Parts: sequence; structure tokens; C-alpha cells
Amino acid sequence: MIAGLLLAAGGSRRFGAQKLVATLHGVPLVRRAFDSLASAVDCVIVVVGSDAADVRSALESTKATIVVNPDWDHGLSTSIRRGIAAVPLNVEAVIIALGDEPQVDARIGVELIAEWRNSKRPIVAARYNGVQSHPVLFDRSVFIELAGLEGDVGAKRVIHRSAGRVAFVDVASARPIDVDLPADLRRLSEPMADD
Repeated sequence: MIAGLLLAAGGSRRFGAQKLVATLHGVPLVRRAFDSLASAVDCVIVVVGSDAADVRSALESTKATIVVNPDWDHGLSTSIRRGIAAVPLNVEAVIIALGDEPQVDARIGVELIAEWRNSKRPIVAARYNGVQSHPVLFDRSVFIELAGLEGDVGAKRVIHRSAGRVAFVDVASARPIDVDLPADLRRLSEPMADD
């Protein structure tokens, strides 16, 4: 069984409001990110924090398992730890994705799983024109490392710990835009940026 872990707890300080519930072509950003991830995995855990009720409402009609992170303002690692703690025992690997990246191609998750099965490497990351980014698959064997993260750091520390255990799925396109500012959302809303 493969789980998705969608990180959606941040405070959106630079955006000026909760960006995850802002809409792109009528669909909340977090819902777009959820749908992409859910199409590749067996279940999805969504970690919410800031504006938790609003983010939860944007996912209301989904089968998401919602985990609340009351410590979201202490850094990204707190959301990763909460999410990993909620992963069912029968899950072999988890794909971590970000709620503010609404245009990740759903096929990438499928390719990460295929590469994990082929390569037998415990970590498989998407690489866009040579630049490593999200989503990233982690085998259960590295969950303890993810659970040990501290501070405002993501999983890069685990990924870069040992290059030999990381495989990549190469994508011939620019890395997905993460929405940090209203201008990012406007850019995604332009007809050429539509998925």
C-alpha cells in the first residue's frame, strides 16, 4: 500500500490570506494538489494547521484523512512528523507533496512508484530539467529519519544524507510553481499556464 502525504499547514504569510483555499479556475489550490496526489496512491493524509477549518472545508468531498498540526508555526518538520505518525502500519512507502503546488502532473506519482519498485532505492524524487523538487517518495525504511526532523526544514535533509540511496524520475519540464504570492496565482491563471 502506498500513501500520499500532503503538507497543507502553513500560514501563507507572504500571500496575505490562506492561499490553499484560493481558487485556480474555480478549484481551491489544496484540492487540485490533493486530486493529483490521490490519483497515484491508495490513501492520502493531509496535514492542516493554519486556518485548519477552511482548508478542511476545501477537501470536504474527498476521502482525505485529515491530521491537525497545532505546532505548524514551528516549521515544516512538525507537519512531516505529524503526517508520518499518522501513516497506517500496512503502508510500504509514502509520497510527500505540497498543498501549494496545484499543477503537479498526476502521472509523476505513478512514475515515482514504478521507479521505487524497479530501483529498490528507498527514496525516489522528481527532477525537473535536472532540478530536484516535489513530489518525493520515501520507503518505510526512512520513516524514522523523517520522524526525527526538527525545525523549519523539509525532507531535503533526509534526501541529501546519502546520494546512493536516491533514484530520480526525470521530467522534461520546469518544476511546478508553488504559490507563495498573489502574483504566482495570477501567473498560473493565465491561459498558457492552465493544465
